[in-house]
Amino acid sequence: MPSKNALKTYVDNGYYHIFNRGVEKRSIFLDQQDYEQFLNYLNEYLQPKDDQSFFNKLSHPGLRSREKDKIIRMMRMNNFSGEISLIAYALMPNHFHLLVKQKNSVSINTFMRSLCTRYVQFFNRKYQRVGPLFQGVYKAVLIKDQSHYLHLSRYMHAQTLKFTDVDHNIVQPSSYPEYIGDRKTAWVHPQEILSFFNNSYPALSYAQFVSEYRDLESGEL
Repeated sequence: MPSKNALKTYVDNGYYHIFNRGVEKRSIFLDQQDYEQFLNYLNEYLQPKDDQSFFNKLSHPGLRSREKDKIIRMMRMNNFSGEISLIAYALMPNHFHLLVKQKNSVSINTFMRSLCTRYVQFFNRKYQRVGPLFQGVYKAVLIKDQSHYLHLSRYMHAQTLKFTDVDHNIVQPSSYPEYIGDRKTAWVHPQEILSFFNNSYPALSYAQFVSEYRDLESGEL
């Protein structure tokens, strides 16, 4: 019998919670560079391609062959800027969460196959290992109501904040800074969730919304 969430329902303009963890619950991010590389891949796949910039670089007379090959690979690489909208993300040592909206029913599968394959290749090359890194195929859960949508973003961000220790320079990467106005990233789109608070609960900030969940977990409410 297929495991829970193994059978995926893909619909046009659907919202999804995508997640996966390391095989045997092993860590999939071992240092800061690993987190940065995963985020860099998200940037490359979700940021619109600047073809003119690529052409300008290729026309440079001093361009080396290795740099030329890299630019050509970038030009040929899949791009999902018009197909996948990343609403929120959270990266933990042994798993990741993505909250996305897909434009058509085939976008997520292609996007995740590209993202995970590329990251596994990077990870295995860096740590001189072979074999699978993730615990099977990624999971993708269709979000069917607004309550689930809002709670998921709060849960994702609260989990990373739990493991964040600014005093010791430990910060779990997430889209939370985009939600509280500390950072702007072109390929992260928090507006839809934030507009809910602006329109329906103007007295409640997103930071308070997440803080309430953390207090509830710790038993302080």
